[in-house]
Amino acid sequence: MESRGPATQQPNRRGSSRGGGGANAGGAKPELRKPVFVKVDQLKPGTAGHTLTVKVLESNTVLNKKPRNPSSFRGPSFQQRPQQPSRIAECLVGDETGTILFTARNDQVELVKPGNTVILRNAKIDMFKGSMRLAVDKWGRIEVSEPANFEVKEDNNLSLVEYELVNVVEES
Repeated sequence: MESRGPATQQPNRRGSSRGGGGANAGGAKPELRKPVFVKVDQLKPGTAGHTLTVKVLESNTVLNKKPRNPSSFRGPSFQQRPQQPSRIAECLVGDETGTILFTARNDQVELVKPGNTVILRNAKIDMFKGSMRLAVDKWGRIEVSEPANFEVKEDNNLSLVEYELVNVVEES
């Protein structure tokens, strides 16, 4: 077995040497990027990371399920935390370029009431039965903001456009 002298440095978990001087040296936080706000008509299937300011036009609850009986589960981890009811609401949201259906889940349902103006951060596009739905998962955020001063263009609903997945085969 070979022994190493004190002059050699071994890489740490991140692959850099122990000497320090990395991108985050000195405990400073990395600089945050400014959000780039997009308009509803710029949304495309399969994209994510969108930040938008939209008005809520409608909100329809599609699922309001009571929690299951926690005593039917085994193990202490299920019995310690209280079970929340599952709620899903489909909300029609939009800006001056168009509208789209937004799927609100659980606590989000309270924030997206008709008439509210909300900022959706890190929103993504989900596909449901061939049409686009806007959603914010655990990595995103919904904030209720001051009422926006734009008129919603209701005749351009992106959720009414049906998409079809097509496999393209390249011939050589």
